[in-house]
Amino acid sequence: MSLSTFHYSLGLIGFPLSHSLSPIIHNAALRSFNLGGDYSLFPIASDDKQGLKNLLTRLRAGELHGLNVTIPHKQNVIELLDELTPTAKSIGAVNTIYLQDSKLIGDNTDAAGFLLDLNKFLGNQSSIENRKSAIVLGAGGSARAIVYALLNDGWNVTISARRIEQARQLATSFTQYSVRIMSLADLSLSTFYLIVNTTPLGMTPNVNDSPLPNDVSLKPDMPVYDLVYNPRETKLVRDARAQGLTATTGLGMLIEQAALSFEIWTGHNPPRETLYQSIEP
Repeated sequence: MSLSTFHYSLGLIGFPLSHSLSPIIHNAALRSFNLGGDYSLFPIASDDKQGLKNLLTRLRAGELHGLNVTIPHKQNVIELLDELTPTAKSIGAVNTIYLQDSKLIGDNTDAAGFLLDLNKFLGNQSSIENRKSAIVLGAGGSARAIVYALLNDGWNVTISARRIEQARQLATSFTQYSVRIMSLADLSLSTFYLIVNTTPLGMTPNVNDSPLPNDVSLKPDMPVYDLVYNPRETKLVRDARAQGLTATTGLGMLIEQAALSFEIWTGHNPPRETLYQSIEP
């Protein structure tokens, strides 16, 4: 079957999905290679296990050709898959699913996508080699990928979350590393070079929320990376920039992880400039 007649049916599982930019990005990627296809949203509530099963059945049958996974299903989808890639297994969360040799495979492009964008954001890594200490806010599925990426890139990582037990569980997932835990009540940023927010706090429509407690201040010269990308400038990023700090949202990570997923499904590595242009306001 030629590329011109094959129709890729791709999509995103999660809830809620009303503000997702993924269809715009992936449809732009399809167009950039003149590939037929579409990328759809599949909103499935957190307790709708049958809905998840039904969608994966469509992928197994060849009706769908690839799925992304976002909150709240990055972990609970795992039991419904046949295999995990080494990366997804190490992270303990899945954001990309595909069919290979009649098996549903779970992968994770969040970690690689984050690291690609983080290195662009920070610039010359050698200049911070002796300051690679990061605090990660949150301990959910997204945090798993971020902690994994940072640890594998040689960072010292501390996790701070509202639910301290969840933070402990995440830390113990990476037994080959020494991961510290800090409660939000005792949060201090004085010893860290980088802060990464992996919580949804600040996401549309709650644009005035911040993951930082009111009594915690950002450290001078501290780069701020907020995975939330809707709105384009979160309160955390806005506050950081108001203090003269370098700050970014997760839009770049969104682009990078999407491009990596797209390449897994289609074999094509989409031009990043085209993807960025597709979501320009």
